[in-house]
Amino acid sequence: MVFTFVFLANMARLLWDGAPLFLGLGVMIAALAIAVGRREGWATGDSLYYGFITATTVGYGDMTPTTGRSKFYAIILAMIGLIFTGIIVALAVEAAGTSFDQLQG
Repeated sequence: MVFTFVFLANMARLLWDGAPLFLGLGVMIAALAIAVGRREGWATGDSLYYGFITATTVGYGDMTPTTGRSKFYAIILAMIGLIFTGIIVALAVEAAGTSFDQLQG
């Protein structure tokens, strides 16, 4: 239980330190999602939903782009999402290692 609290504290610190990066990636994801949505005629909320689902690589398939440019934007959006997710995973591994070291030493 102690490890969990130490891990969460370390993870929160790392997320705070990386906030500008996450904000920038989030803005890029939202902008690409809205660009796809406008080309496809989707509402803004639906566009942001699509962007979140695509960026997190869930991909339900309920909304798909149909034009060539929208498909290209979707590929870029997915690649940025992979970067975003990879950074989060790397921070979680760093927080776990730091937490383990703090509790051992």
